[in-house]
Amino acid sequence: MAKGDQTPAKRWDEDDMARTEQEERNLKLVMAMFDHVLKPMDADAVDRYLAPDYIQHNQWVDTGTEPLKAFLRQVRGENPDAVHDIKRCFVEDDHVIVHYHVRRRPGDPGFAVIDIFRVENGLIAEHWDVVQDVPADSPNPNSPF
Repeated sequence: MAKGDQTPAKRWDEDDMARTEQEERNLKLVMAMFDHVLKPMDADAVDRYLAPDYIQHNQWVDTGTEPLKAFLRQVRGENPDAVHDIKRCFVEDDHVIVHYHVRRRPGDPGFAVIDIFRVENGLIAEHWDVVQDVPADSPNPNSPF
């Protein structure tokens, strides 16, 4: 646990809140995309999880699947040992929100990230994110996680 954490985060599949069957499918889709695309930064797996007309709101990447694939290849080349540590996730209707810690290399304080995905017809159709640097030293004793 990071400084300020009181309890470890639950795994995404340990949530005790009631979900509809569709919400459960949406959450499983997004978690599978993390496992097969984002964590390994595997651009070749993108088309299994994202809609062909995927809308991207991240300001570092152009919209569509091809720019995302290029971005993943670049990031993987620069940071082959990056870690995506999921802390919590939420699902409501067609939206899935994931809060996680990205570290590019050992010893890197990394980023706190919140991704918001919209699912449509069994694929991820749209994505927004918020990224915050995790300072090595902070006056705040509470972890961002």
